[in-house]
Amino acid sequence: MIGVLRIGNASGFYGDRFGAVREMLEGGELDVLTGDYLAELTMLILGRDRMKNPGLGYAKTFVRQMEDSLGLALERGVKIVANAGGLNPAGLAARLREVAGALGLDAAIAHVEGDDLLPRAAELGFAGALTANAYLGGFGIAACLRAGADVVVTGRVTDASLVVGPAVARFGWGPADHDRLAAAVVAGHVIECGAQATGGNYAFFTEIADLRRPGFPIAELHADGSSVITKHPGTGGAVSVGTVTAQLLYEIGGHRYANPDVTARLDSVTLAQEGPDRVRISGVRGEAPPPTLKVCLNKLGGFRNEVEFVLTGLSIEAKADLAEAQLVDGLATAPASMEWTLVRTDRPDADTEETASALLRCVVRDQNPDIIGRAFSGAAVELALSGYPGFTMTAPPGAASPYGVYTAAYVAAAEVTHTAVLADGERVVVPHPEQTRVLEPAADPELPQRLPAGEPTRVAPLGLVFGARSGDKGGDANLGVWARDSFEGTADDTAWRWLVHELTVERLKTLLPETAGLTVTRHVFPNLRAVNFVIEGILGAGVSSQARFDPQAKGLGEWLRARNADLPASLLKGSEQ
Repeated sequence: MIGVLRIGNASGFYGDRFGAVREMLEGGELDVLTGDYLAELTMLILGRDRMKNPGLGYAKTFVRQMEDSLGLALERGVKIVANAGGLNPAGLAARLREVAGALGLDAAIAHVEGDDLLPRAAELGFAGALTANAYLGGFGIAACLRAGADVVVTGRVTDASLVVGPAVARFGWGPADHDRLAAAVVAGHVIECGAQATGGNYAFFTEIADLRRPGFPIAELHADGSSVITKHPGTGGAVSVGTVTAQLLYEIGGHRYANPDVTARLDSVTLAQEGPDRVRISGVRGEAPPPTLKVCLNKLGGFRNEVEFVLTGLSIEAKADLAEAQLVDGLATAPASMEWTLVRTDRPDADTEETASALLRCVVRDQNPDIIGRAFSGAAVELALSGYPGFTMTAPPGAASPYGVYTAAYVAAAEVTHTAVLADGERVVVPHPEQTRVLEPAADPELPQRLPAGEPTRVAPLGLVFGARSGDKGGDANLGVWARDSFEGTADDTAWRWLVHELTVERLKTLLPETAGLTVTRHVFPNLRAVNFVIEGILGAGVSSQARFDPQAKGLGEWLRARNADLPASLLKGSEQ
């Protein structure tokens, strides 16, 4: 009988805790250790690396981690699966063979390729792209593992594919096992961001006993697709229904969560606390995947620069008006884009200079770096002795810097040759699923009854009752909000009933005025007692363009939680504002 498959994660992004690989290998039993190194911004960073050196394009940190821990992984029989190959998985695999040889290790190293569409960019309609990578599924990883690979590195597979691949290899699932594949996608989505599943970035972080160094998550998968999310004993952080719910809501859209191998129905997910630091995921349903693959496109959007003026004391708005007028007047050529933001961090009668000051930020963009480089910086600095009283800047502006623009495109799966390159060099083409289903919105779920009219309420921050998790998807943001039990520990559904009926799109736009003019869509997840908002365009052209001071929308949910509303008084007994 096939036993439990224990898959740990040791990286949620390029730059995550370096020592996590060794910590996970030494901390307890594992079968597979995964690492997620890729994000939309990371692909742009790797693209720039490849422009400077065609032999690069992969996560260099991963090489150093393998220099430190590959021998330990082989000794313990733990397979390594990571998407650290980025834009050059073949190059990374070759580099790892060099590392293994230098260490005197006999390691079977395989890789997955076929995602890089840049050589065909013009043919596919992606002319001008710096990077063009299709998201692949997990069956290429499975082929490598079945052939005996100790290490599998990939390019742009979906984050969840790092878990789907080992599960397929272990349990023998086929492309038609939609429910099981979907369950693995859900487990993979939970652990893909590392410590975010164990208390990192968690709304109710003050309730976690030790968050100084949270452990990384583990998914225990079973042959029927069900899983338990946990972590190594004795590590920091916590695994609870709350922490898992928060991660499930991270960077999602509606009920159908499309992957290349399967579309997972997130509205079918059921969570249960099985024990300390153990949350069971069950009931996941899956459907055939869409006939197309998503493509991550990065292009050079132009150049940007910025200056931040410090305004102190009285007449803040008049000082801001003067600074803006003087800088605009001092530019020989107007930039293509010039955005001003006055951040009122000042307080009246402040007892420190810093708390008496506000910030005026000017961000400029243009295709010509000369217009917003030395010319812009010089015009700002020249105001030092002729501007508003108390003139100073947080730092002098520098040279213009390039920024990228992320967009998502789609191609027919048949346009992509998903290839597993085995450790012995054999190339195996991985077929795409024959059964597909065009992605479409799911039917609206049945809602619980509204709370009775006339119930006592109290004005309080939403965050006393509701958790939130937000993140970026290109220029869009998602904001998931979930209800939990009242502070008296009752398990009634008062908070959920209030949330689903009161936090509508219109109410969200009132609470977060920056979203008022944008297209916002709400999705309801009764099993998770949650709603998820997709806010289109709030991040401009994506994280690299830095259209917003929080370019990845990480704090958007916390802003919502800090907003006041009339909440049921029964939910606020014993809480503190």
